[in-house]
Amino acid sequence: MTPVPIRYGARPCSLVVCRGCCCGDARKNPGMDHAGQLARLRAAAEASGGRLVVRTSDCLGPCDQANVLVVQPSTEGRRRGGRAAWIGWSADDDCLDEVLAWTEAGGPGVSPPPAALALQMIDPPKN
Repeated sequence: MTPVPIRYGARPCSLVVCRGCCCGDARKNPGMDHAGQLARLRAAAEASGGRLVVRTSDCLGPCDQANVLVVQPSTEGRRRGGRAAWIGWSADDDCLDEVLAWTEAGGPGVSPPPAALALQMIDPPKN
């Protein structure tokens, strides 16, 4: 996949990773490498040359679908109609592979999500 060039001043695609009461909590979800997941996403952002940003949130809401992350479109993706995509059950390496491939291809609005990742998309909380 060819990376999407960024225009000067454009906002990159971003990932918001939940690290609240359930997501990222080894007591609630033992056996998951929560720190390793976040480190992998941050390393990918650093290697992206500014095309990807990773942030954390204390709680995104749908705790029964932990780990949750949100893929936010870049400026170009939003211009093309892309909207934030909420991903549930994102703790495994396969899901991270799909998320990172999608963001590298441009993310919401620029590139369709991989089919397996589309199955993990969830509705954002109503409040």
